[in-house]
Amino acid sequence: MSAPRVLISDKLSPAAMEIFQRRGVEAVVNTGLSKEELMAEIVNYDGLAVRSATKVTAPVIDATGRLKVIGRAGIGVDNIDMQAATAKGVVVMNAPHGNAVTTAEHAIALIFAAARQIPAADASTQAGKWEKSRFLGAELYGKTLGLIGCGNIGGLVAERAHGLKMHPIAYDPYLTDERAAALSVDKVDLDELFARADIISLHVPLTDRTRGVISREAIAKMRPGVIIVNAARGGLVDEEALREALESGHVRAAGFDVFADEPAKENVLFGAPNFVATPHLGAATVEAQENVAVQIAEQMSDFLLSGAVTNALNMPSISAEDAPRLRPWIDLAQRLGLLAGQLIETSLKRVETGTMGKISAYDTKPLTAAAIAGVLKPMLSDVNMVSGPAWASERGIAVADAREDRADPFENMIRLTVETQRRRRVVCGAVFGGEPRVVSIDGVGLEAPITPRMLYVENEDVPGFVGRLGQVLGEADVNIGTFSLGRESEGGNAMALLSIDRAVDPSVLEKVQALPNVKAVKPLLF
Repeated sequence: MSAPRVLISDKLSPAAMEIFQRRGVEAVVNTGLSKEELMAEIVNYDGLAVRSATKVTAPVIDATGRLKVIGRAGIGVDNIDMQAATAKGVVVMNAPHGNAVTTAEHAIALIFAAARQIPAADASTQAGKWEKSRFLGAELYGKTLGLIGCGNIGGLVAERAHGLKMHPIAYDPYLTDERAAALSVDKVDLDELFARADIISLHVPLTDRTRGVISREAIAKMRPGVIIVNAARGGLVDEEALREALESGHVRAAGFDVFADEPAKENVLFGAPNFVATPHLGAATVEAQENVAVQIAEQMSDFLLSGAVTNALNMPSISAEDAPRLRPWIDLAQRLGLLAGQLIETSLKRVETGTMGKISAYDTKPLTAAAIAGVLKPMLSDVNMVSGPAWASERGIAVADAREDRADPFENMIRLTVETQRRRRVVCGAVFGGEPRVVSIDGVGLEAPITPRMLYVENEDVPGFVGRLGQVLGEADVNIGTFSLGRESEGGNAMALLSIDRAVDPSVLEKVQALPNVKAVKPLLF
């Protein structure tokens, strides 16, 4: 098997290339590609490593053939079309921790620079003006710092604010009471933050919900003399409204590292009074560039070589330690989904994955994603663990998972329940010697290895049926590898799963269906 290939299309620290090579991943550096060049080149790679310069648009993603993962050496993924990547089944992962300290420090630097007008004072002093009375600054001591977003970077800013004897408050819907207490941060709603904060610092991604969170209306709710700092993402602030507020004096000062349109060669904020600007330097330190390069190279290598998923934005995580243990169960979940998906005949309404036994102690979200992909595959041939859950969500298919400590009579088991408009089907499976097996269908116990070609037959339990079925298949020159039988009760409903060596012609299926007591027959592909 050839080594996986990764294209590095932006400038990364040489440490990334060293890691790829050491791990056995072939990496090629080719930067400055146009959209057309990238579309032509990407078909040859399993992974794409980028920073912010490469725009991974929907046409680029649609042009991919074997691409499995896009790695962003940094936090923000504004330059990656997440919806297109998910629909294509491509994992998108970032490196959220490598530049967190650097970005937090830059936010604090912007707060200082804006509060004390350091850039303007520097320019004035070096011009020989010595304008002490012009640059009257503001102390940070005792001031209330309003954090919009208190995740990894926002939390680091809060910690540093305490060192400056500031009082941090935070608006973040995902901030738990326990985390807020650990950071000594007061949780508030957005309007309260606007009303109380002397300084506001943004630390959220750019989404439909956060775009323009600092609007003209929001600025009107803020205290006169507020300072606004944005080292997160361009587009979070209405730049025209902020310009007006700086000119009126309602906003005392502002410090921005990011802008709605980048590179920002011109911007409505440029030249505004008491405005400090830097060219997206939040992650621009030697340490941060090496950290994010190392982190994304390790993550992409883990994924391509072992299936481990870390810091993915569109797929459940699977640690490198858990990946080998979970791999056969992920395979089983997908095959059970394939089995159920090929048996259903009407619109899908609900999918539930239940894990039983010791396997339930793991994060089972990847098993659920695999099962959904399997169920949908008969309808969508290119669906996978990434695109399956998104596809189900878009079409209103309910998804659930459950866990149980016991899996009698097995040590571990997966139970997959699929509901359609017409009926409910339940298939269960387990792993024996690393191989997936079906252990029951709709409560009928049987033990069948899952092979590439199988035949499912549902019938009434009557003497002689097995012989008649074998005769029809034998006359059609269809060889049976394994034959697994089960029944609800004597004379009741019975099922058979047969492993067969070749495809069964439709005419043969008609003969099987015509046998006395046959209720259903279905060829299966895995």
